[in-house]
Amino acid sequence: MILVPLPRLIVKPLVRNALLEDLGLAGDITSAAVIPEDHRSTVVMVARQPGVIAGLDASEVAFQLVDPSIVMTRHLHDGAKVAAGDVIATIEGPSRGLLTAERTALNFLGHLSGIATVTAGIVEAISGMKASIVCTRKTTPGLRALEKYAVRAGGGMNHRFALHDAVLIKDNHVAIAGGVTEAIRRAKAGVGHMVKIEVEVDTLDQLREAMEEGVDAVLLDNMTPDQLRDAVGIVTGRAITEASGRITPLTAAAIAASGVDLISVGWLTHSAPTLDIGLDWKAVA
Repeated sequence: MILVPLPRLIVKPLVRNALLEDLGLAGDITSAAVIPEDHRSTVVMVARQPGVIAGLDASEVAFQLVDPSIVMTRHLHDGAKVAAGDVIATIEGPSRGLLTAERTALNFLGHLSGIATVTAGIVEAISGMKASIVCTRKTTPGLRALEKYAVRAGGGMNHRFALHDAVLIKDNHVAIAGGVTEAIRRAKAGVGHMVKIEVEVDTLDQLREAMEEGVDAVLLDNMTPDQLRDAVGIVTGRAITEASGRITPLTAAAIAASGVDLISVGWLTHSAPTLDIGLDWKAVA
């Protein structure tokens, strides 16, 4: 899968908001007081631990928004694997600007690289099987586009991006509608022909009911590998099958072996640890 970068039009407002949060009403008073205005530095961005890189565009935008004269030269690309000590990029420019942008740039890069790293780990756990790893809407408010991009950088795929781009009938929808059949019928009557419909089922009986009505995808929630295998047999290719519920790298292979098409994992975006990345000053002038 080719990793397509996010448009800068999406990235810039997110980074700008983060910088404004940090700069407040007075700017970087420490750097302004301590660092001469004409001082310049060269720094290198270094991985402190192994992982997968994501978020270099956001990092670069942080430096350039603070000072457009700052130049960032990348030695690696998003999606690249790094070992501890690997140099990711070299950045040169006014020292004040480098110091002001440093934390915001590293926050984005470390957070997104952490997501890419854990995604790559669970993708590797099901290597050679047909199933794909997908993320969910369990994202940090305001950062969904970047976090879902980081999943792609780690070799995963994206589920729906928001409430508006696909129908996903969850258990509460089913409960309020009065059942799987009624919920599906209402969904079909309420959306256009271009909108995909997926329904969450907890039992094989609910699955059979969903297949009688016809849907594009079924979310098989908290089923065992044996139940998932039975579910795949019931569906027989008539819909996309998606397994979900407390899936880890240790359980993913058994779930993938059931024959499902997708495995959705919420913690990729809501609980991934930050990848430790730092800036090292190499030269000053």
